[in-house]
Amino acid sequence: MASNTQHYQLDLPVFDAPARLLIVVAPYYRVIADGLIAGARATAERAGAVVDLIEVPGALEIPTAFGMAGRQANYDGYVALGCVIRGETTHYETVCNDSSRGLTLLGLQGLAIGNGILTVENMEQAEVRADPAGQNKGGGAAAAALHLVALSRKWRKQGDKGRPGGDTDVIRLAGELEGSTRK
Repeated sequence: MASNTQHYQLDLPVFDAPARLLIVVAPYYRVIADGLIAGARATAERAGAVVDLIEVPGALEIPTAFGMAGRQANYDGYVALGCVIRGETTHYETVCNDSSRGLTLLGLQGLAIGNGILTVENMEQAEVRADPAGQNKGGGAAAAALHLVALSRKWRKQGDKGRPGGDTDVIRLAGELEGSTRK
C-alpha cells in the first residue's frame, strides 16, 4: 500500500539559459513508463528545460546510455526512468542494485542525474508512483536532475579559484589525479 505521507519538495531552480535534459527510459512496462515520462516532461517544461527522450531495452542499459551521452553529446542533466517489479528470482536485486550503482558512479563523475527507476513489489505500487497526479516519481527525477544542473552551473561560474591545476586535473574514482605531481 502506498503511503500518504507528505514530503517537502524544493522549488524548481531558475535558469538564465535553458537546461538541456536527456531522458532515458526503459519502457518494459509501457503504461508505467508513459506516466513517468509525462511527469518528467511536465516538470522540465515548468523549469524551461529542453528535453530529448530515448528508449533503451531495460533499466540496466540506462547508465550505459548516460555514459555514452556524457562522452559524446552535450546535455546538462540526465533523467533515468523505468520500473523493476519483484519477481520470483534474484534478477530483481541484480537489476535494482546494478542500475542504481551505475547511476551513482556516473553522478560521482559529475553527471547531473535524477533517478526515476521505480523498484517495487507489484504493479499497484508502480502505478501510484508513476502517476503524475499521484507520487509523480518521474517529475521528482527531473527535478533532482535540474537541481544538480543548477549546482553545476553555480560552481562552474565560481571558476577554479584555489584549485590546484585548474581544469587540467581529472579525478578517477579508483586512482590518482591526472597531471598531478603529488605522490
